[in-house]
Amino acid sequence: MADDNVVYIGNKPVMNYVLAVVTQFNNGASEVAIKARGKAISRAVDAVEVARNRFIEGAKVKDIKIGTERITTDRGETNVSIIEIVMAK
Repeated sequence: MADDNVVYIGNKPVMNYVLAVVTQFNNGASEVAIKARGKAISRAVDAVEVARNRFIEGAKVKDIKIGTERITTDRGETNVSIIEIVMAK
């Protein structure tokens, strides 16, 4: 999958990410990956569900990957949960 078809979830409102996903599909992408980690995971799930149920007819969740990344912060190393949800049209 091209790196262009990836939406990284952060702290913005859910609808910003829904718009990003819809834009990717409208630009001709057949698959879009939504990636998030930590507290943004629930926002990623919300964005996928809103996009799938309200804006993109026929979109399916093709794959869900979960895991853990080791990151270095100012307090030392810690583990953070990650999720990647692949949507396909």
